[in-house]
Amino acid sequence: MDPYNPLVQTDLNRQPEGTQHVAWATIWERIWHAAGWAAAALALGMLLVTNAHADRVKDLASAASMRPNQLLGYGLVVGLEGTGDGADVSVTASSMKSMLGRLGVNIDGSLGDFDTASGGKLDVKNVAAVMVTAELPGFSKPGQRIDVNVSAIGKAKSLRGGTLILTSLRGVDGQVYGLAQGALTATGVTEEAAGSKVTKGVPTAARVPNGGIVERSVPTPFDTAELVLLNVHASDFTTTTAIVNEINKTFGDDVAKALDPVSITIRAPQDINQRVSFMSMVENLQVTPGEPAAKVVVNSRTGTVVISRNVKVTAAAVSHGTISVTVAATNEVSQPNALAAGQTAAVQNADVEVGEPLRPMFLFQPGVDLRQIVDAVNQVGATPSALIAILEALKSAGSLRAELVVI
Repeated sequence: MDPYNPLVQTDLNRQPEGTQHVAWATIWERIWHAAGWAAAALALGMLLVTNAHADRVKDLASAASMRPNQLLGYGLVVGLEGTGDGADVSVTASSMKSMLGRLGVNIDGSLGDFDTASGGKLDVKNVAAVMVTAELPGFSKPGQRIDVNVSAIGKAKSLRGGTLILTSLRGVDGQVYGLAQGALTATGVTEEAAGSKVTKGVPTAARVPNGGIVERSVPTPFDTAELVLLNVHASDFTTTTAIVNEINKTFGDDVAKALDPVSITIRAPQDINQRVSFMSMVENLQVTPGEPAAKVVVNSRTGTVVISRNVKVTAAAVSHGTISVTVAATNEVSQPNALAAGQTAAVQNADVEVGEPLRPMFLFQPGVDLRQIVDAVNQVGATPSALIAILEALKSAGSLRAELVVI
């Protein structure tokens, strides 16, 4: 079993490569016994003040043992107002029949043929088969509540107003880690009348806030492993080095060691109470992270362009314009002279005009920054689609010193 993903079966006793088992007693005694709790807290407070413009370690990295796990389940949503799957979806009718059987209601034949005590029939249009997903946070304990997401998998038109009945949530190992049930909160809505239909949002997806209850905790190596593994959120050599240097500067040499641009091992006290207090001090250290790589993110569907402040452009001249073609059709009737032998006929005349707007060329000087790029593009009145075309052309020409990401 993987110590940082207990739902995957690997070796529990495997330690991260490049680490050594060394005693913490010397460093711990120096910080907690020699300096004392008050002195250590005062030193940490002074450190936070002197680095007011830096980021906390807890905002840049997290302990590997805190990783979440995904949960999945299959369930039924009842109480819909005729917007469910109906009898055409066999899996919904079969699931409903099976659930009623477990509750002591025996049904012979199809579910639609089953008569209730009042003489009516069960309406499967009020039921929908759904997939239920949730995220189990690290260190979750039995009894805690989590949010769950519900999505229709059949012919249901809307889950609005429905109620999710008891559903088990399983991990990748097949074990049940939670149970979900409750009224759905759906933001999407669909209405139709007289052949017209209007849909706003996604009515076939909903949430159940605090609808899941944790039934089993995931074991972690936090309280048993000699080394605590810290993972940086963004792979960056500069940020990882800064975190390692700050930890070693505060708690002593060789307390933290970088394994790669993402992972950092930290020697921590073996006593669990002292370990929690120590990690609290570590995550509140102030670190100046490295500058992210220069990127230009383009959403071609919405025309959104986001340019990071590290983007540079080498010397380049840009001219962007569009050619418009206008075709005007005029329908006329050709009427011959009364004494002529001709016939009346319809004649279509077309006027074609080609226009090209005047777009001035603008020049990028070597090493211009983000503000100059935006100002130059705004001066020529470029639209978002034109800006996207300009950026792609600059990248192709080798003048854009950034990664162009098109989503």
